[in-house]
Amino acid sequence: MYVNKVFLYGNLGRDPELRVLPSGSKVATFAIATTRVYTDKDGKKQEQTDWHNIVLFGRQAEVAEQYLKKGRPVFVEGRLQTRSWEDKDGQKRYRTEIVVDRFQFGPSAAPTGAPEEVQGDKEAEPATPAEEDYPEEINPDDIPF
Repeated sequence: MYVNKVFLYGNLGRDPELRVLPSGSKVATFAIATTRVYTDKDGKKQEQTDWHNIVLFGRQAEVAEQYLKKGRPVFVEGRLQTRSWEDKDGQKRYRTEIVVDRFQFGPSAAPTGAPEEVQGDKEAEPATPAEEDYPEEINPDDIPF
């Protein structure tokens, strides 16, 4: 059995670019950055960022183009695919991409007016739902599990 499965969680490096193929199918492309933090042999903290080429087709391409923006986190699940072609100089070129089966939006940026940075010293107060969110009392005996 062979397995070609990729899971990535990273930030968009640019807005998705939507194109229409001659067949009428829509395709969106963008790049995701993933960063690995490690300590080198001298004990210094290092970061290594890798860029991954992402391709989506059909309705997913339309949704990505509409909602995903540069810098936004996204989780993608798909497969690796390498394409080859000859450029105008006759050189053989290769490009490895992740062809997406599914994707999920990451947490969105802070709303306008919200602080960009949250201090780690303060404990955030848990949000309490409004009274009207739960119009009736819930009896634990009514829960089926």
